[in-house]
Amino acid sequence: MGTALVTGASAGIGHAFAERLAREGTDLVLVARDRARLEETATRLRARHGVAVEVLVADLSDRAATGRVCARLEDEVRPVDLLVNNAGFGLHATFLDNDLAEEEAALDVMVRAVLLTCHAAGRAMRARGRGTIINVSSIASFVANGTYSADKAYVTVLSESLAGQLAGTGVTVTAVCPGLTRSEFHQRQRVALPGVPRSMWMDADAVAAQALADAAAGKVVSVPGVQWKAITTLVRAMPRPLVRGGAVRAVQRLRSRG
Repeated sequence: MGTALVTGASAGIGHAFAERLAREGTDLVLVARDRARLEETATRLRARHGVAVEVLVADLSDRAATGRVCARLEDEVRPVDLLVNNAGFGLHATFLDNDLAEEEAALDVMVRAVLLTCHAAGRAMRARGRGTIINVSSIASFVANGTYSADKAYVTVLSESLAGQLAGTGVTVTAVCPGLTRSEFHQRQRVALPGVPRSMWMDADAVAAQALADAAAGKVVSVPGVQWKAITTLVRAMPRPLVRGGAVRAVQRLRSRG
């Protein structure tokens, strides 16, 4: 079943990707910052599914560490057939109120690392004539709500552009744009979302399953969940001033609760 490299693999959607891929018999390269959690995950997946699991500890906000991940993607002896760019970064304040170093780290993880790994994997896969790249973006990429939206908009547009460039080469690229997903992300971000209906939340495993199915079908943009497909379709059809206004009101509501 080949080998998949998953970033942000120690928790949340990334962990769900790793679990599902291992269950299907895919060997893994797991990337995250926390060695202990990666080793624990690798040991469990090896025992449960009998797959080979390699651990690659890397902080993707660090250029040298990202370079090691790129080198692994470029390894011709041990080819990677599937790249899942999932590593994320939660921002705790609005842009002008946030620490600039935190903003730069978020940009490094969610933009620069995606750029570098897509370049490395895309070239290696194109040379082999096969491969899949899945970039985990967000429905936030379709709205205007701070630098998280801006970072994820880059991921979505880069994925669409790269998919076009690789058309006919045997390599596909899919941007996955989930909505609210039960994971550690919102805990790390320290943002409460009271009043959000339970039906709006998705399980990480369901997101990973839909993403893999859509990638296999050659979809360039995947929005898991019928509820989020409907919302995304509506948002993308709205005049941009209305989208911007809605984002501003959402931020104001969050501030009023704080």
